[in-house]
Amino acid sequence: MAADAAMKTQRTLVILGVILTLLGIAVMRRGSVRATLGMPAAMRAGTISGTLEFGGLTRGYLVHPPLGYHPGTPLPLVFVLHGATESNYGVEELSRMSPKADAEHFVAVYPAGTGRVVTWNAGGCCGAAMKENVDDIGFLRALLEKIERDYTIDSKRVYFTGISNGGMMSYRVACEMAEQVAAIAPVEGALNVECHPTAPVAVLIFHGTADRLVPFDGGTPEFQEGRNNSVAAAVNFWVKRDGCAASPTREVTPEVHIDKFSSCQQGTAVELYAIQGGHHMWPGRVLSGNSVPATDLIWQFFVAHPKP
Repeated sequence: MAADAAMKTQRTLVILGVILTLLGIAVMRRGSVRATLGMPAAMRAGTISGTLEFGGLTRGYLVHPPLGYHPGTPLPLVFVLHGATESNYGVEELSRMSPKADAEHFVAVYPAGTGRVVTWNAGGCCGAAMKENVDDIGFLRALLEKIERDYTIDSKRVYFTGISNGGMMSYRVACEMAEQVAAIAPVEGALNVECHPTAPVAVLIFHGTADRLVPFDGGTPEFQEGRNNSVAAAVNFWVKRDGCAASPTREVTPEVHIDKFSSCQQGTAVELYAIQGGHHMWPGRVLSGNSVPATDLIWQFFVAHPKP
């Protein structure tokens, strides 16, 4: 009887996890669906759509200068990368980074991946971008240079965040653009690429312990090909690379376990927000089932960690 009850409980948890994952994907895909149906893109007021020719492709992006932007004063720059099969319109809405840019006065950029099923080449994932070895690092470098020409940007305050495949791409950016990027904040991503950063990079990680698409403990996920490395592997790598103290300070609540590694090189830090029972969703949104204010925490972390 007890075994049957335990098995029934486990099945219920699996079903709930799948439902939450699918609901989260539906929210993230809203921009993709609009484009597929030929509907106008749902951009926020003040967001500008642009294109950049790179690698024989016309690559798209959105840029949101803060309200009241005037050239002359160098501003921070935050790149936000969408997940696989999603859109830059969707991640603008999901992350709510544009309203944050207006409130805190920085420039937010939302690049788009490639392919009919849109993905990023994050090294170990995903889709056609990975299989065709699309030069997404080259594209992001070129886009950074264009944004720096078009807007007055503080080169010591360039940051990347992203969710899922976009979180994986954020890791790759830190590995290969460490001289240009001060900090990253991957959300529900994995470090699946060989990483040889040429400088320390501050790293803030958000990951749900019940994520079934990019499992917290790594391994082969149920809904996609390929193997993901664990969150612990990413944390350990960056703690070692950034020369941080081996033991973190820890904050534990029923909702989130937070590890903060300090005393790192060049003023960097490594922090992990392990969201207990969290699924594949941007923390703090209604469907996430938690109240972790990821966007606010990301901006606070970025402000605290410019390049020296």
